[in-house]
Formats: sequence, C-alpha cells, structure tokens
Amino acid sequence: MPSSRSKAKTDSRAALLSLLARKSFRLGEFKLSSGGTSDYYIDCRATTLDAKGSRLTGEVFLAEIRKREWKPQAIGGLTMGADPIVTAVSVVSGDLHGFLVRKTEKQHGTGQRIEGFREKGARVVIVDDVCTTGASTIQAIEAARDFGFEIAGAMCLVEREEANGRPNVEKAAAPAPFISIFTAKEVRKQHILQDDNTAPAMPAIFAVAAVCEVCGRQAVTNNPRNLCVSHRV
Repeated sequence: MPSSRSKAKTDSRAALLSLLARKSFRLGEFKLSSGGTSDYYIDCRATTLDAKGSRLTGEVFLAEIRKREWKPQAIGGLTMGADPIVTAVSVVSGDLHGFLVRKTEKQHGTGQRIEGFREKGARVVIVDDVCTTGASTIQAIEAARDFGFEIAGAMCLVEREEANGRPNVEKAAAPAPFISIFTAKEVRKQHILQDDNTAPAMPAIFAVAAVCEVCGRQAVTNNPRNLCVSHRV
C-alpha cells in the first residue's frame, strides 16, 4: 500500500502536468529563442506564476530533490525562467535558500552576477523552466561554479528533447546529474487528452480533403480538431 507521502507526490505531479497542459502548452507555428521553429510552444511561466501552479511546482521539485538525496543548501538558476521555480521550492521547503543568476554582471553597485544566497562552497541545485538547447541552464551552471558553488544536480521543468539539449547540459553539469520533471511529449499528450475530454462528441468521419490545422498534411482525425498522424498525439 503506497504511503501518504508517495501518494501526495503522485497527486502533485499529476496536477502540475494537467496545469501545464492547460495553461502553458499551445499548438501552432512558433519561433523559438534558440532561433529554430516549432509546431508547439510551452510558456512555463503561465503555470509557475499561477498561485496553484507555484505551490505544485515547489512540491514536485522538492520531492525530486529529496528523493535523490542531493541535500543542497540552496536552489537557483538563470533569470527569468528559473525565478518562480526558485521561489516556489524555497518557500515550500522552508529551509532551502534561493539565488538568481544574472545574464550579465550588473554595471553598478557591487557588480555581482549571483543575487541572493552567496555562501561559497555550498551545495546547490540549478533549475530552469524549459530545456531546448540547454544554453540558459549551462550559463547558470558555469556562473555558479565560477562563484564557488558545488553543483549537486541540475533540473528543468519541461525538456523538449531536441537540439542536443540533454547532452549539452549533462556535459556542463557533470559529474552532477541532470533530470527533467516532464518531457514536452508528456505535456503535449495531456494537452490533447484535455481537448478530447472537453470537446463535444463528434463523428470520426470527415471529408477526404481535410488537412491538419497545424502543418497542412492529410488529417486522420477531426475530433476535436483536424490533425495529422504526427499531431494527434
């Protein structure tokens, strides 16, 4: 029989996935910050800055950190994708400090790049919202190490599984591990399931001329929208 703690972790994870699929995932044609294009877009901040989403994010990340026994003193990442995740985990934990990494050193005041927790030699976890190429996660890892932190692990909320993101981050983080809470495929599947569940019942037969509303190829379903084989799941 599962413990109440493991059930709570499972419930939080399922609820967070559902919220991401509903609030953060969109199908269409989008230009990415990496310079590429994609038929979907994930804006994790729509979820991590949501009141309920913030709590769920903190619970899920914290549960994963404790499961892996990384025992960090702080959690941080590159502004601004990491900002709401850092705050959520810190607040939910009650004992994990937070720090933010500026994209460049500020040109006034102390000129520091690390803001918040600044204890050299401390074990820390680097977090990010979406990993595509891994560039923002890598910047945070390098800045944290340059400052004097010890990297216990690196995490992202959603991994797109493209553009060599995982191997790039794994190489930068080594020997610390890199893990993702969800993959984009998982969020996409949940998004389509939610559409299927909320749409009124529709017949499966459609005109032969129907094309996928995302890419223009031959559609194989129109329930709830005209989608091809690639975009129905």
